[in-house]
Amino acid sequence: MPGPCAFLEAGISMSHLTFTTAGESHGKGLVAIVEGLPAGLALDADSLNHELGRRMQGHGRGARMKIERDSIDWLSGVRAGETLGSPVAVLISNRDWANWEDVMAPESTGRPGELRRRRVARPRPGHADLAGVLKYDRIDARDILERASARETAARVAAGAIARRLLAEFGIEIGSHVVSLGGVMATRPDPLPTPLNDSADASPVRCLDADAAKEMMARIDAAKSAGDTLGGEVEVVARGLPVGLGSHVSWDRKLDGRLAGMLMAIPAIKSVEIGLGGSAARRLGSDVHDAIERDPGAGPGDRRGGFRRPTNRAGGLEGGITTGEPIVCRIGMKPISTLMSPLRTVDLRTGEPANAQSERSDVTAVPAAGVIAEAVVALVLADAMLEKFGGDSLGEMQRNVAGYLTNLGARWRDAEADTTDTSESDPE
Repeated sequence: MPGPCAFLEAGISMSHLTFTTAGESHGKGLVAIVEGLPAGLALDADSLNHELGRRMQGHGRGARMKIERDSIDWLSGVRAGETLGSPVAVLISNRDWANWEDVMAPESTGRPGELRRRRVARPRPGHADLAGVLKYDRIDARDILERASARETAARVAAGAIARRLLAEFGIEIGSHVVSLGGVMATRPDPLPTPLNDSADASPVRCLDADAAKEMMARIDAAKSAGDTLGGEVEVVARGLPVGLGSHVSWDRKLDGRLAGMLMAIPAIKSVEIGLGGSAARRLGSDVHDAIERDPGAGPGDRRGGFRRPTNRAGGLEGGITTGEPIVCRIGMKPISTLMSPLRTVDLRTGEPANAQSERSDVTAVPAAGVIAEAVVALVLADAMLEKFGGDSLGEMQRNVAGYLTNLGARWRDAEADTTDTSESDPE
């Protein structure tokens, strides 16, 4: 008999959403490729450009945001405003390319690997510069920083915007807000506004606490004057998910692990928490876990299967599986590593002490980090939806979701169901 791998080789596998990006910070542009989308999903450039515009906003952004006006060009996978089921590829051109063409040109004018102007020989502490030149045996840290730059996240936001469109077809909303910046802690409103981003985006620092936002902006201005940078924390919330996405059966299918990995891969992110996060380790179990109740008002189609939790300390995930409650993730972003008052480093040309390179940079990118985090959360959740419900077309996927929700928790739905105890009694 054929082994299990034979079936995988034959193409029998779960549906998945995958994406990749390409491009350098000062190259011609960035490319995002998303594969696994069902055919028939309505897509338009405006929805992607809207998200790209949100990424560029925020008090404390640098001069690069005044140069670029990010927008996409379709390369493949969309026709007459709908996906075809084939890979979707988009291009985000860099407007600054004209000023960098001689620095970043792919072809050599002499021998391969020639040195060019704007060489970076003074690696920045906190960036990939030094580790990268050592790992890849380069003499110019620009070969590293161009790809390590957070500019690449524009392509992730474009890919995430596509994933968001798929999730929106099923009533799933993703938003974010800044909960701390530069040491200023915001008061989190309860309940959060709906839609979340309409309120968060109205603030220059995407904070829902107006008093905290004013102090955050003051600290950003002070850090700019001092040539320094600031970090902070962002909370991402996904609402409208059905119970049952992800799985407990294998480590790589646990949804909390998949979310944490994707969020941690955003540049400068140093921590990821779900629900109570690290504070759960310092509490009693009775103060950590969410009680479970029957929801007598729930009928067929209820996304929680007829159950509810009066609290959501778990952040919408138990055992790597969605509970039907909102997913709540918090990420911590370190201060940007490019300082206008640079730290000490070593000049790779001479081996002597020197001040680190100062590239054009932001004072803080915490507000933008929330938009990027929304995008990668959307990519993970869209993948989980396709894994659970599949479908070569959007219509097929919608039927699969509808059938699942109709039968979700059906065996407990009827309050008058037979409750006769059929277990065997102990013999006399």
